[in-house]
Amino acid sequence: MKVSRLSPQQVRTRLLAGGEVALVDVREQRPFADGHILLAVHAPLSRLEFALPPLVPCRAAQVIFCDGGEGLAERAVRTAGAMGYASLAILEGGTPAWQDAGYRLFSGLNAIGAALAETVDLVCRPAQIAAAEVVRRRQAGESLVVLDARPWEEYRDHHIPGGIACPGGELVYRVRTLAPDPSTTVVVHCAGRSRSLYGAQSLIDAGLPNPVFALAEGTHGWSKAGLDLAHGDGPRAEGRPGADDAWARAAARRLARANGVQWIDGATLARWRGERTDRSLYLLDVRSPEEFAAGHRAGAVSAPGGQLVECADDWIGVRGGRIVLLDDDRVRAPMAASWLRRMGYEEVAVLDDDVEAEVAAVPGEPAEPTGPDVGAVPAIGAEALGRRDVVLLDLSSGPAFVRSHGKGALWALRARLPDLLPRLPQGRLAVMDDAGDALAALAVAELAELGRDDACLLHGGLASLQGAGWPIETGMQGMLHGMDDACFLPADMVEDPMAEAAAYLAWQSTLAQEVAEDGLLVFRLHGAA
Repeated sequence: MKVSRLSPQQVRTRLLAGGEVALVDVREQRPFADGHILLAVHAPLSRLEFALPPLVPCRAAQVIFCDGGEGLAERAVRTAGAMGYASLAILEGGTPAWQDAGYRLFSGLNAIGAALAETVDLVCRPAQIAAAEVVRRRQAGESLVVLDARPWEEYRDHHIPGGIACPGGELVYRVRTLAPDPSTTVVVHCAGRSRSLYGAQSLIDAGLPNPVFALAEGTHGWSKAGLDLAHGDGPRAEGRPGADDAWARAAARRLARANGVQWIDGATLARWRGERTDRSLYLLDVRSPEEFAAGHRAGAVSAPGGQLVECADDWIGVRGGRIVLLDDDRVRAPMAASWLRRMGYEEVAVLDDDVEAEVAAVPGEPAEPTGPDVGAVPAIGAEALGRRDVVLLDLSSGPAFVRSHGKGALWALRARLPDLLPRLPQGRLAVMDDAGDALAALAVAELAELGRDDACLLHGGLASLQGAGWPIETGMQGMLHGMDDACFLPADMVEDPMAEAAAYLAWQSTLAQEVAEDGLLVFRLHGAA
């Protein structure tokens, strides 16, 4: 297999040329977040077999791997080649060489989505309102509705009392039901800024006659003002909107056309699907996860519209690929598509067929298998762990291990195993994961190649341990190295949430300027009205 080694200048030229190319950073999440190339997508080597196919579905697309100069890209090339990817390259010297060439690195995750939101703030200037002013207007009896643009899980964790859960991709679709009186003030918010700005600007662009505001600093600003947040369930916008959706459909179509979104029929989609071996195709269902689970078009992936806009690089690895968005209302897909076009994606389309019947009839099919046959590696059951010569090795995510793991277990990331061999105790290794055994099965095969032919798969992960009555504990004991796979810890593991939120907002504040200076990506904010 021939692998190209490209200089930073060659990689930059290739990225600027557009088309079918993916720049894939294979480090773990924390080093990736410490500094990565703007157009790089993240697929850690530890889970590459599962992370790469959704990001780069066409095996003919050019894939350029990068790392921090420590050799992970070379290992990624071997894995991707075995998976059938045919055009592979490596950024010579990794991100240090990129920086030495005078090019910029970006910190954080989903920097492009956050940067576009900041650019919207600078260019479009959606009005913002402080938490104290929301309280004052409520107390004065003014007609005001607060819409929480985050997913339901985030809303349940904490939300503004009286706020209605309405994820960002649903706002234009549902706002006329939630605020039918045009004199009602609509306040959109998230935890910080990005989804607040996207949501408010979406309503403004759609021509909603109501006064529209983004809540300054979101739930963080609410807490900073000394106001209490609510937890658990609350009012949720769901089901078919009660108001006439003709306005929403017309607004979404107008914005989509203004931003260069294509409208395709079923015949065109069928042709594109037939060309998937040569062209990347992303078929993304932007409805809610619950609607997707109830039935969806075969081959589609769930990508709720609000999250897709903020975190597009979690779904799309080839910016020049074909992106087709699906809904059953012709509002949510064109709204999300408009934002993807503004984000610089080249070929974005909305399926304009009458797909309601098919969506209702097609249940969720199993994902395409990407892992090994777990039956092909030696395995043991949890009952065997009582033997003194068995060592439990857990390859779950770091946060999952800290929250709950088998007593006495060791933890490591799969990509680190070759370096950790001298530190692994003698005795039979019982390997488990949080990925349905597939990750552990890969590790067992790799450990055998490294000389540890005593490794075996522990079926069922943590659930099997609990079922066997094995003692369960929490904490970081047993971790063989730092938790590099988690940049942002779950809320219950954060020591100072207010300080972390403030740092996140400070990070966002400079992104628009950094992206403009970097020059790899130009946002398209024409067609906003």
